[in-house]
Amino acid sequence: MRYVVTGAAGFIGSHLLEMLVELEHDAVGWDSFTDFYDPALKEENARGLPVERVDLAEDALDLSGVDGVFHLAGQPGVRSFGGVFPVYVRQNVVATQRVFEAAVAAGTRTVFASSSSIYGDAAAYPTTEDTTPRPLSPYGITKLACEHLAHAYRQAFGLDAVVLRYFNAFGPKQRPDMAFAKMTACLAAGRPFEVYGDGTQSRSFTYVDDVVVATLLAMEKGRSGVVYNVGGGVEVSLLRAIETLGAIAGRRVEFVRSPRVDGDVARTSADTSRIHADIGWEATTPFEEGLEAQWRWAADRVAAA
Repeated sequence: MRYVVTGAAGFIGSHLLEMLVELEHDAVGWDSFTDFYDPALKEENARGLPVERVDLAEDALDLSGVDGVFHLAGQPGVRSFGGVFPVYVRQNVVATQRVFEAAVAAGTRTVFASSSSIYGDAAAYPTTEDTTPRPLSPYGITKLACEHLAHAYRQAFGLDAVVLRYFNAFGPKQRPDMAFAKMTACLAAGRPFEVYGDGTQSRSFTYVDDVVVATLLAMEKGRSGVVYNVGGGVEVSLLRAIETLGAIAGRRVEFVRSPRVDGDVARTSADTSRIHADIGWEATTPFEEGLEAQWRWAADRVAAA
C-alpha cells in the first residue's frame, strides 16, 4: 500500500513511518521541521526514513495514487495562549483544511490525529467520544476545529476520514516539552524536575507503540466518519509517575513545584470501548514497561553525549 505520513519527523509520526517501512509499505513522510522545539531533534527522528520537507499550509499537496494519508502534523502544546495563537491556526486549521482538500481530490482515505485536549475538564470519566467537548486551550480549540472540518468535508465532498483522539502518548523520542521527556532527562542529568501544580493531575498515558498500532488499525478497519479515543489502559497521576521512575532508575527523582499552567486539565481518562468493539484495539503495554523504555532511551542519550 502507498501511504503518506504528515508530521513524520515528530514523536509519533516518526514511529509510525518507521513501522510502515518495516511492514514494507510504500510510505513517505512529510514534515516542515518547524522550530516549536529544536529542529535538530526532528532531523534525528527522521534519519534513515523517507521524509520530505513539505509545508502543508503553503506547498502544493498531491495525494494522487496514495491509498491513505496519516495526518499527524500540527502545532502541539497546551501553552498556546497569546501571540502564538495565529501559529496554531495556520499549522493546525489551515494545514488540515489543505490536507483534506488534497485527500478529497485524490479519493485518499485519511486518518486524522486529534487530541484528548478537545475535552478540557470533561464532564465524566472515563470519557466517551460522545462527551461534549470544552477545550481549555487554543491548541485544543484548533484541534476541535479540525475535527469539524473532517465532518464538513465528509458531508459536502465525501471525505473518507477517521478521527483519533490521542491520550498522552509517551515513550522514546517524546517531544522535549512533554512531562516524561523532561522528567527522564532531568533524572539522567542529575537536575530537579519541575512539577506544575500539586502533581495530583492524572492522565491516560499511552505508550507510543500502542498508539501506532491503533493508528494503523484505524486506517485498515476504522469506520469512516467515526471518532475514536486512543488511550492507555490505566490512569496515572504525575506523582505516581515520579515514584515509578525512581523505582525503575534506582534513585529518587528530585523535583520542585511551580504554579499550574493555564490550559492544563486536571485529568484525562479514556473510554476505549468504541475502538475495541470496532477494530479490536486496546492498549497492551504496561505503564511501568513503557516508562522503563523511555528512561533507558533518555539515559543512553545522556551517556552518549
